[in-house]
Amino acid sequence: MNYLWAFVIGGLICVVGQLLIDLTPVTPARILVGYVVGGVVLSALGWYGPLVELAGAGASVPLLGFGHLLAQGVIDAVEEMGWLGAFTGGFTASGAGICASLLFGVFFSLLGKSRDQN
Repeated sequence: MNYLWAFVIGGLICVVGQLLIDLTPVTPARILVGYVVGGVVLSALGWYGPLVELAGAGASVPLLGFGHLLAQGVIDAVEEMGWLGAFTGGFTASGAGICASLLFGVFFSLLGKSRDQN
């Protein structure tokens, strides 16, 4: 059942993004930023946490999940350190994922051979 909910929720998130790309003049970069900000807002309102509990990776892997991770990191750090946590919490919570993506990007760029796309 967990796989079903992950597929349905993750698929719906992707469908909304695809519809925004196909039916609106909004650029993909703005859609990506909107997804991250939307994840922060939904997390701050307390609505995204239950969705992550229900869908697991279907809700935590998309960009909405990254916004949720940032917001939860800030909330936890503010509770622990006070207002200073508002500046450090997001970096602490997401640092490992960002570092891993950068390292994998560099690693695979060294394995591949760049060439002109023409």
